[in-house]
Amino acid sequence: MSEKLITVMIVEDDEIAARIYEQFTSKLEGFQIIATATTGKQALEMLHVVTPDVLLLDIYLPDMNGIDLLREVRKHFRGIDVVMITAANDVETVREAIRGGAYSYIIKPIMIDKFMSTLEQYANTRHQLQQHTTIDQTAVDKLFTKAAHTPATKTVGTVTSLPKGIDKLTLKLIRDKMQETTQSMNADDLAALAGMSHSTVRRYLEFLVSINEVTVETFYGTVGRPERKYRWVPQKTTK
Repeated sequence: MSEKLITVMIVEDDEIAARIYEQFTSKLEGFQIIATATTGKQALEMLHVVTPDVLLLDIYLPDMNGIDLLREVRKHFRGIDVVMITAANDVETVREAIRGGAYSYIIKPIMIDKFMSTLEQYANTRHQLQQHTTIDQTAVDKLFTKAAHTPATKTVGTVTSLPKGIDKLTLKLIRDKMQETTQSMNADDLAALAGMSHSTVRRYLEFLVSINEVTVETFYGTVGRPERKYRWVPQKTTK
């Protein structure tokens, strides 16, 4: 009899980011995405209908802070684990995530290996806890030091297969356009240069960020959503 799938809910208001998480999660054996929410309120409503094993939770949601949602999950849905995925890198937010019982904390822009190894380690932890009714100190120590044993992230250019929705030729065009400029640009700028839609360009840029070929900076204005600007990472060549 096969093991029960680990069910996942994504809570992320950025459609492109949510799609990337879904694509890479689907590559891992034993995981299944069962729901995606774009607001905290929507996530809480869904949790009364479906009960995932783990949430992939952003902090910057349109209607509430992800830390507040984490607290609500801990209060009403204690059997659900939470992995924070966010651009928030201030110490206080990380501290509150730890206090709230988050399993792990991934800082955007995410790297593929970090994302996937975190979920793999989570699956291993669940397996270890389900196999025994008691556990010794050595095994406990290993579970509580999981972060120190995750594999190193891949360097630029080591991805050998492309996720669903990423076409090889389109990706090459986006790479070429990014290499033609030394300036940071937003998705609209690149869409105009490449003659593509904003949503298509944004999807490819976020993929390039995830494999560390492009860096991204978030600029916060006084009105509207934060602006993300992308810059090509010069490739190191070996002699």
